[in-house]
Amino acid sequence: MADLNTSTPLYSMTNSRTNSMPDTLNHPIPDSIDAFEVDLDELETAEDFLDYFGVTFEPSIVHVNRLHILQRFHDYLGEIDEPPDSAAARYRLYADLLHGAYQDFVGSDARTEKVFRVFKMRAPRQVNVGLDQLLASASRNAPASLTEQPL
Repeated sequence: MADLNTSTPLYSMTNSRTNSMPDTLNHPIPDSIDAFEVDLDELETAEDFLDYFGVTFEPSIVHVNRLHILQRFHDYLGEIDEPPDSAAARYRLYADLLHGAYQDFVGSDARTEKVFRVFKMRAPRQVNVGLDQLLASASRNAPASLTEQPL
């Protein structure tokens, strides 16, 4: 795996995407991992995450795919063996991963990306069972009191 503490963004290196870090942010990059985690705990919506990490986005894309984008971001984070030690490097990595998660849905859709289990499920199979098979099964599994003939 690439050195995550380098200045080259991981997502840009692995997926040939451009760096998602803007020239200026609306807030300073946290100076400690603890401050970074506190900031993350305060984020609630997909827009909050995108704004925090300085990812430029189209509201209509986020409106339709917000859960898918956040789940893909979560999946990308889960692929990291060991996050960077510095808050700035971790922030940069997370920004790149979130940018990648967002970009996955810019030219695609939820059904194509298959982020959630429901989209990964196979189509249901059609099974034909004859009435005679159902009746035979029912009589074998019915309690004796229901199948006995009255005297």
